[in-house]
Amino acid sequence: MPRLESCTWSCSCAARGRHKTQPGDTATKAGEMLSSGGPSQVSAGHGARSPGGAGSTLNWSRHLVQRSVVLFVVGAFMALVLNLLQVQRNVTLFPEEVIATLFSSAWWVPPCCGTAAAVVGLLYPCIDSHLGEPHKFKREWASVMRCIAVFVGINHASAKLDFANNVQLSLTLAALSLGLWWTFDRSRSGLGLGITIAFVATLITQFLVYNGVYQYTSPDFLYIRSWLPCIFFSGGVTVGNIGRQLAMGIPEKPHND
Repeated sequence: MPRLESCTWSCSCAARGRHKTQPGDTATKAGEMLSSGGPSQVSAGHGARSPGGAGSTLNWSRHLVQRSVVLFVVGAFMALVLNLLQVQRNVTLFPEEVIATLFSSAWWVPPCCGTAAAVVGLLYPCIDSHLGEPHKFKREWASVMRCIAVFVGINHASAKLDFANNVQLSLTLAALSLGLWWTFDRSRSGLGLGITIAFVATLITQFLVYNGVYQYTSPDFLYIRSWLPCIFFSGGVTVGNIGRQLAMGIPEKPHND
C-alpha cells in the first residue's frame, strides 16, 4: 500500500507539472515566432504596397502633365496659324490696340485656345474610360496627322471659299465636319462631345463679340458667322483624336483599396 500511494502521488505531481509547463511552452513558441520575424514579414508585405502605389500615382501624374503641355502647345500653335487666315481675309476683326505683331493676333488668343485644347484633349480619353468604351478606330499617328490636315482645310475653306450666302457655306462646312468625324472618329462619345464643345464655344464667342472684344464681318447668326459652330465641332474632334493618341499606352490612374 505505501508503494501504491507513492506511485499515485508521483503520477499526480507529474501531471500537474505538465499542466504547469503549458503556459511556458506557449510563451516559448510566441517568442520563437517573434524572433523568426513572422509578423514583421507580414507588416513588411503590407508596407511594400505603399511605395508601389505612390510610384504609380507619380507616374500617372507625370504622364498627365506631359499630355497637358503637348496639347496646350498644339492648341496655341494651331490658334495662331488658323486665326491668321481669318484675320487676313477680314473675317475676324480685332481692335487695333490689342493686335500683337505675332501673326497679327490678339495676345490672349493662343493661351485661351491652348488651355481649351488641353481640357478637351484630356476629356476625350477620360470619357472613353468612364463609359468603358476605349476608342480603337484608326489609332495611329498617321491617321491623327490626316485629321489635322482635314481640319486645317475646313478652316481654310471657311475663309477662302466664296458662296452666294453664308447658309450655303455653313451647310458645306457642316457636311465636311461630319465627314471628318465619320472618317477619323465614328464614336458616339466623340459625336456627343463635339456637339457639346461646339455649343459651349459658340455661346462663349457670342458673349465675347457682344462685349466688343472682337467682331465678325457680315454676321448672320446673332453676332457671329453661322458656320463657326462647324469649325468648333471639327476642332473638338481633331483635338480629341490627338488626346486619345497621347493617352495610349499610359498607366491607368491607381485606385486606393
